[in-house]
Amino acid sequence: MAIETVRAGIVGAGFAGGFHYEALTKVNCARVEVVGVQNRTPAKGRAFAAERGIKAFDTLEALLDAVDVVHVCTPAVAHEAVAVETLKRGKFAIIEKPLTGYFGDGTDAFHGERFDKQTALEASLAAVERMLQAEADSEAKILYAENWVYAPAVQKEREIIAKTGAQVLWLHGEEAHSGSHSPAYGFWKFSGGGSLMGKGCHPLTAALYLKAVEGRTRDGRPIVPAAVSCRTHNLSRIEGYRDCGHIRTDYHDIEDFCLVHVVFEDGTVADIFASEVILGGVHNWLEVAANNHRTVCHINPNDAMRTYTPRGEHFRDVYTNEKIETKEGWAFTSPDEDWFTGYQQEVEAFYRTISLGDPPEPESDSRLAANSISTIYSAYVSAQSAGAEVAVRSF
Repeated sequence: MAIETVRAGIVGAGFAGGFHYEALTKVNCARVEVVGVQNRTPAKGRAFAAERGIKAFDTLEALLDAVDVVHVCTPAVAHEAVAVETLKRGKFAIIEKPLTGYFGDGTDAFHGERFDKQTALEASLAAVERMLQAEADSEAKILYAENWVYAPAVQKEREIIAKTGAQVLWLHGEEAHSGSHSPAYGFWKFSGGGSLMGKGCHPLTAALYLKAVEGRTRDGRPIVPAAVSCRTHNLSRIEGYRDCGHIRTDYHDIEDFCLVHVVFEDGTVADIFASEVILGGVHNWLEVAANNHRTVCHINPNDAMRTYTPRGEHFRDVYTNEKIETKEGWAFTSPDEDWFTGYQQEVEAFYRTISLGDPPEPESDSRLAANSISTIYSAYVSAQSAGAEVAVRSF
């Protein structure tokens, strides 16, 4: 039965909470009432709420009493606790990427560069299992907010693979820019890792998604990752690094560069890059090499629109594109960046499930999120051994 009005709540009043709110205002398939927000720092939550004309809740419990669905937009360290409590209440949990992770041992002495990454793998998989069990025990669902999956370019490639019966032989992609928005990013105990976790998860999950589409279309089951090799580096902390002030460098114990090689169970491969050392705005792309076609998905930047100004001050009040250092000269000015990156489409899809009862797309459900986490932390184990191949557990 369709829900006439869906009451939504947001947990987390940072960058992610902001773009989730904007996407909620554009949902077309259902009537959505954004009831309010709850944040670990109450003052920040009140400021977020006041700016948007919604209510600030002091506790998660109070928010859950008032809503049908929760957008989990906290730092990843809190995802499991918020999602599990939400599911226990029979409420849908829309979880911003990454699903969960390993956030240290709770001691002041913990340092992300000085612990056995096998510990992180085992702990993160245990967290995944708890979340999947909470979903299985609930009347509601985990809806995984990996926007790359819903980006128009990736969805068009999904159509091509499904309609042509393509065999995808090699995927390679990248997410990179000059440093995260989040002040918590830079500390493993909050973010669960560095570039691999925070940025690599995007192109990696898109690659896992497209291989799942291929397998389900042809054989009725997804093709899953089997093994991974990885190298990570701290380029902004190497001896002799010359800081010009354009790249964020205040990382405490995480990597700022990684490269990942994934081998799927059918023998095909993917190569993923992620870093914090790229100037010129967000650099997001995925290339697909198949047996019957080749596709390049330009997510950010894309050339739907380009602008030029000789003086950046002319564009002082004009948003051009994310993470750009200067507005002078030519810019890839996005007419609707949230649309090109899939934020609106993912939330629209989630509310079709919540309001209309449409089943979630099988290739992008909680198992995709679980396989992404399993691959990421297996990759960290590989990096600890200078790139030795590590088997990946699939869900």
